[in-house]
Parts: sequence; C-alpha cells; structure tokens
Amino acid sequence: MTHSILIADDDADDRYLLKSAFEDCQLSNPLYFVEDGAELIDYLLHQGFYHASAHLLPDLILLDLNMPRKDGREALREIKEHPKLKSIPVIILTTSKLDHDIIETYSSGANCFITKPSSFEDLLDVVQSLNQFWLQTARIPLH
Repeated sequence: MTHSILIADDDADDRYLLKSAFEDCQLSNPLYFVEDGAELIDYLLHQGFYHASAHLLPDLILLDLNMPRKDGREALREIKEHPKLKSIPVIILTTSKLDHDIIETYSSGANCFITKPSSFEDLLDVVQSLNQFWLQTARIPLH
C-alpha cells in the first residue's frame, strides 16, 4: 500500500528538496504540499479551495513549526483535538533544536520530532528512515 503524505512548509526550497529527496530515494508516495498551518487545516477539513472529492485525508503529515498565518504548533493542536484528524500521524520536520519545541510538540500529540538536516545527503537519510519506519514498518490508521 502506498501512503499519501501531506507536507506543510512555508519554504519553497525546502518543499522542492523534500520532493527531490523522495524522488531520489525512488519512493512513489503521493506528496501534497501546503504553505502554512491555515492551509493545512483547510486542506484537512476540505475548506476553501480544498474540496473533499479531490483531497482525501493523508496517511502521514510532515509539519514545519515556523510558518506564517498559523504556525505548526497551533495546527498540530487543532489536528490532535479534532475527532476525525487526531489519528493521523504527525511528524515535526523543522529547523528548531529547542528543547521547549520538542517538549511542547510531543505534549501536543506529535508522533516524532526531526530537526531538518543541513545537507541534501542527510535529508536523503531522513527520507529513507521515514520510509523504513513510518511507511513500511509502522501500522498507520486507514481513513
């Protein structure tokens, strides 16, 4: 089974690098992108220009913390408080290394916290690890 992944990141370069890393790792998972926490919640709740027929719930969310309009911390809390969304695994993928962010996001229901690597080669390792654990080993709830 191929799991779909929704990536919330405001940095266009980071979105491009993630897409490239998945391609370089020869992973065919459908990737969907939003640019901030507000778009993420709209996507998940099929609000605005995101309609239910075109956008199914993702199997996994990669979430940046520092984004405009609604940051990842607030979006994470909304996801984990919503009855239809709370079972979706959320992996924090951020530049932050702050203990406060790690503690706060795990307390809010994050399933994993990863600091973005500084090189593309290290990003490839992260994507391979995500694939090995979250997409091949772990059991993800079906929506």
